Amino acid sequence: MAKSARKKSKNGSKAPVEFRSEALAQALERQDMAAIALALKHGNTVVPLTTPGNRDSPLKSGEVWTYRDPNTQEVALLLFSSADNKPDNLPPTVGLQSPDWLRAFLTRYVDEITTVFFDIAGPHPLQASPADLLAAIGSAPGSDLPDAD
Repeated sequence: MAKSARKKSKNGSKAPVEFRSEALAQALERQDMAAIALALKHGNTVVPLTTPGNRDSPLKSGEVWTYRDPNTQEVALLLFSSADNKPDNLPPTVGLQSPDWLRAFLTRYVDEITTVFFDIAGPHPLQASPADLLAAIGSAPGSDLPDAD
């Protein structure tokens, strides 16, 4: 963590968390799938939440908001490179989720989520299937190692 992120503000509280992934934003701008995969594997992703997480309990990260098309019942997951790119008509709360969280979430809901949109309202939107994203980001680090007996 950078020193500036650890500094406390004048009133004694921690500096606010930046809800942004510069690597993901740059990869989306170039529409570079390899760079997007790297950004997702090694950086955080901004996710809209229907209920906020509990700052005092990291295991309670909030409930992820997904879009269900009323006509087709298809489900879309919306992810963002920055909280600033989230449209105002979505729930106001966002979470900053880790690569491990994204991998686990996509694995759990790969059969329910039809598509994943990145920065749906711009500036550089991208759409992918959950299966393609899982293939791009790979399995959890170390999961391909043989079990020690």
